[in-house]
Amino acid sequence: MSRATLKDVAELSGVSITTASHVLNEVPGKRIKLQTRERVLRAAKELMYRPNELARGLRTKRSGMIGFLSDRISTTPFAGRMIIGAQDAAADAGSLLLLLNTGGMDPELGERGAEALLERQVDRIVYATFYHQVVTPPANLLKVPAVLLDARSVQARVSSVVPDEVGGSRAGVEELLAAGHRRIGFVTTDDDVPARGLRLAGFRQALEVYDVPFDETLVVVQDPQPRGGYLGAMDLLRRDDRPTGIFCFNDRVAVGVYQAARELGLSIPQDLSVVGFDDQELVSDSLWPGLTTAALPHYEMGRWAVRTLLAQIEARPSPATPVHKLMPCPLVRRGSVGPAPFAARLP
Repeated sequence: MSRATLKDVAELSGVSITTASHVLNEVPGKRIKLQTRERVLRAAKELMYRPNELARGLRTKRSGMIGFLSDRISTTPFAGRMIIGAQDAAADAGSLLLLLNTGGMDPELGERGAEALLERQVDRIVYATFYHQVVTPPANLLKVPAVLLDARSVQARVSSVVPDEVGGSRAGVEELLAAGHRRIGFVTTDDDVPARGLRLAGFRQALEVYDVPFDETLVVVQDPQPRGGYLGAMDLLRRDDRPTGIFCFNDRVAVGVYQAARELGLSIPQDLSVVGFDDQELVSDSLWPGLTTAALPHYEMGRWAVRTLLAQIEARPSPATPVHKLMPCPLVRRGSVGPAPFAARLP
């Protein structure tokens, strides 16, 4: 069966091809009776008519494609939900997502990647990183509407969305404080990433809310992997005045904390409460007991980025004012937080 054409729709609905085209393409400023519009739409549905996107693109000078330029997102399941969120938002708008993975965010790779997408006539570009970074966007990115995803720029000339690292860590530590814990360790990283300082800021803010003095000796710097979590936890838990709660830079660190606790004969959460950050698939829900953690909102950020791009397209030819979004990191409660041991509570 051959594909229905615009002429077929016009003949079935009893209108001219021009009128059918105006209705199906929602051409503004055309005075067409409601009954006529309904006839054309019914005919298009009955014939299962699909517009010729190539012809439409030539006419509107829009391809309907959104470029998604990333470093390593498409090769890691950890941040992959950003792509799903972006795809869903694009599909809702009838657009396609064209993915290009550079393998790294070297400036030259970014320039070449953006140019490759522009050569394929994408209408706009999402420039994404698989963890929160401060970047210098390629200059050619500004040729079309663009949004930074899980990244921000110093110049702030491009709209961006990043996770609320401060709010997420504050919520996680307040969960421990609300359970009565007053001596709380923090196993963090020495990596030069924005999350390091922001999560420490949230940690300190939570202590201030509960009037608990900040003790820098309870902040241990390690590699943000299970081995680092193990070493950091051993450092904290072998002390005579060991903490009753540990906040972890990420869920992988929490895996090592669980291992250290088990080796020292400590039960979670009866003897030690643990909170992570990321809500990383195959980690947080696989530990026993399940890990309470602040979730990185990958899906929500991906969806927000594309919806913001669509809004920018509608704002043209007037330039859209850049929007900078802090996406909340909701706390996912599982079984790793319990009441602080009575002897450890402070009045």
